[in-house]
Amino acid sequence: MENKAPERKPRVLSLIQPTAVPTIGNYFGALKNWKAMSEDYDCLFGVADLHAITVRQEPAMLRKQSTEMFALLLANGLAPEKSIVFMQSHVPQHSQLAWLLNCYTQFGEASRMTQFKDKSQKHADNINVGLFSYPTLMAADILLYQANFVPIGADQKQHLELTRNIADRFNGIHGNTFTMPEPFIGKKGAKITSLQDPTSKMSKSDPNPKASVSVLDEPNVIMKKFKSAVTDSEACVRYADGKDGINNLMTIYSCCTGKSYEEIENEFAGKGYGDFKVSVGEAVVEELRPLQENYKRIIADTAYVNECMAKGAERASRLAQRTLDKCMKKIGFKQI
Repeated sequence: MENKAPERKPRVLSLIQPTAVPTIGNYFGALKNWKAMSEDYDCLFGVADLHAITVRQEPAMLRKQSTEMFALLLANGLAPEKSIVFMQSHVPQHSQLAWLLNCYTQFGEASRMTQFKDKSQKHADNINVGLFSYPTLMAADILLYQANFVPIGADQKQHLELTRNIADRFNGIHGNTFTMPEPFIGKKGAKITSLQDPTSKMSKSDPNPKASVSVLDEPNVIMKKFKSAVTDSEACVRYADGKDGINNLMTIYSCCTGKSYEEIENEFAGKGYGDFKVSVGEAVVEELRPLQENYKRIIADTAYVNECMAKGAERASRLAQRTLDKCMKKIGFKQI
């Protein structure tokens, strides 16, 4: 009886920008699920440092933040021997394929990207071509690895649709080259909102430091932020319309403890918001403790971080080169 080669698991690709330390919104919405994802899928996780420079970066800070984000991915339990964990700029095939895909992207398609319009307004003094062609680099990220699935937020849905259009156009002209990526519909990540304006998403770029909790915030800082979280005047812990602040705190507590909203309501029946806020803060501190301990250990070991980066780049490059070679051959470039 002949031995069959093991079937490849579906491939998932996810990248994160290194421009700020992730918030607990990023953690509960995505990062926490990545480790579980790596058990069931063939995964690539990357630090999207090439994407970061559409906005001016201070060089030393970009280097520091990129290294820290890479260490954070390792600390999150993404084992480099199980998944490919890499730095985007260490794999030059991303930039090479992005140029080729620029030539298969219609100007009108790129012009319709809402993120370009939004970022152009925010950075009116630096509306660069990279900001405009950002979605084709994102398409290259995905198509380079023949990813089957991409976990995306609502703000990136348009970019994935463009990626599919580009892949479909290229495949239609040159024959089957790229896998058609699908949005990853896994365990739904929780939507965490600002602690100071619970009608808005928690953002790492929020100018109000009390509004967001970073995954690397010290326990005393975390407690302080939760104690000052916006609530309402009802003084009753229950999940209901119009109680955005309490709903958000209940969501966070549920993410940390696994308790349902009903169980949380029962636990805090007759207790005030002060007690509840302290309990939520303590639960977040405990949830983040293993991540923070791992991170401190890993970031202190420069040799280990560099070794993981080199291995990740090598493994990612090997996969990427296969796609790039196939793509260039089909377009008509002379191979040597």
